[in-house]
Amino acid sequence: MRKLGVNIDHVATIREARKTFEPDPIEAAYIAEKHGADQITTHLREDRRHIQDRDLRLLRETVQTRLNLEMAPTEEMIAIAKSIHPDEVTLVPEKREEVTTEGGLKVDLEGLEDVISRLKSEDIFVSLFIDPDNETIKKSKKMGVDAVELHTGYFANATENNRDKEVDRIQDAAAYAKKQGLYVVAGHGITYYNVKYLNKIEEIVEYNIGHSIVSRAVFAGLGEAVRLMKQLIVSR
Repeated sequence: MRKLGVNIDHVATIREARKTFEPDPIEAAYIAEKHGADQITTHLREDRRHIQDRDLRLLRETVQTRLNLEMAPTEEMIAIAKSIHPDEVTLVPEKREEVTTEGGLKVDLEGLEDVISRLKSEDIFVSLFIDPDNETIKKSKKMGVDAVELHTGYFANATENNRDKEVDRIQDAAAYAKKQGLYVVAGHGITYYNVKYLNKIEEIVEYNIGHSIVSRAVFAGLGEAVRLMKQLIVSR
């Protein structure tokens, strides 16, 4: 059965708007797991614009499913990952001026293979957040990663005329990644409306979704928002 990773960053974004103690992303993780989340995903950014170090420590103590830490491949973040020891690390690109992640990680980044090796030596499952491109997937496999998360932002932003082209691109990449022996994840910009176009891609075994779930939760409650998204991704 396809799995759902719930990204709780935007709960922390609301909290940080007032620099207060609520809403607490730790409580959000608990509710998400209670209502079907198979994994909790969180991005500790270098600028700490939403998730804080305290959040990550408490999540490691309380998450009952799996904890996926999205992070930039920097020395600071490597040290934090080794200290916290999440179940999974997803290496992502990061720029201070961006609103959200704008594209996949450049796998030709100097030192990236060493970062992957150091994380895997700590028995951490390692994934790369990359564009749906076969050459990039091939390079990722050579670096020794366990998984790739295919960036679906181009698909999410595509016009109706271009959507099928982007779905085909993701499908081709997912099939190639599976043939390479990689665990295939998809994420970025996936909503309650557009997830149906990706559900036909059997090679995708997990989604990481955050903004759309938190947005729905404003009106429906977090538990119901998670329950509905899980229902949508497991249906064919």
